[in-house]
Amino acid sequence: MNEPVLRAHNVRKSFGHLEILKGITLEVQAGQVACLLGPSGSGKSTFLRCINHLEKISDGEMWVHGDRIGYRRAGNKLHELKENETAKQRASVGMVFQQFNLFPHRTALENVIEGPTIVQRKSRAKAMAEGMELLDRVGLADKYQHYPSQLSGGQQQRVAIARALALKPKLMLFDEPTSALDPELVGEVLEVMTSLAASGMTMIVVTHEMGFAKEVGDVVHFMADGQLVESGSPRQVLEDPREPRTQAFLSKVLA
Repeated sequence: MNEPVLRAHNVRKSFGHLEILKGITLEVQAGQVACLLGPSGSGKSTFLRCINHLEKISDGEMWVHGDRIGYRRAGNKLHELKENETAKQRASVGMVFQQFNLFPHRTALENVIEGPTIVQRKSRAKAMAEGMELLDRVGLADKYQHYPSQLSGGQQQRVAIARALALKPKLMLFDEPTSALDPELVGEVLEVMTSLAASGMTMIVVTHEMGFAKEVGDVVHFMADGQLVESGSPRQVLEDPREPRTQAFLSKVLA
């Protein structure tokens, strides 16, 4: 059996006395699209942020491609990695947020090449050539000189996807990437994500887009109250959920 791309074991996260994640254990295999569903406040976004150490886990362990995220073990103790070591790990995990987080004073292409030129020390010429290929991949090659204010929300999110892909990540994380978009712009972003999935990209997607989860997802994890309530194929979880909490949630969102 091949090493999973992501392996999380008993991951817990607390903010003060408030426990957000209460022992999450799951695996994501290479090429899988794993969709995380659940009500707001269930810990889905926090879990994603723990994967690339944007949030430090309070307990448990997490590995990406066999590398322990954020820590190294020495004897019986875990020691947090230095910032430059953590940054190197983050480079293998692309993340697309709800908000686009583009640099407003830089063009679409300049936003895309930021990571390769600064983090990976790639030459500007090579980064620009690869950046144009990525903008073409997300259908925005003709917008390379446009600033974020000149782009629609859907176009900005597609630039954000291209920017995340520019570092050639082994794993892509999407944190409700369509939630900030007007309804008519959602489809263009989901189309890019569907194309990425078809190319074999390993993806973890926090989403409320049930159609995407059903058609593109390989596995669905339902979270509530900081716990992993139910996991299974999209058809099983969405059409024949076993757990009452899953049933109650789906009865509202699919009504």
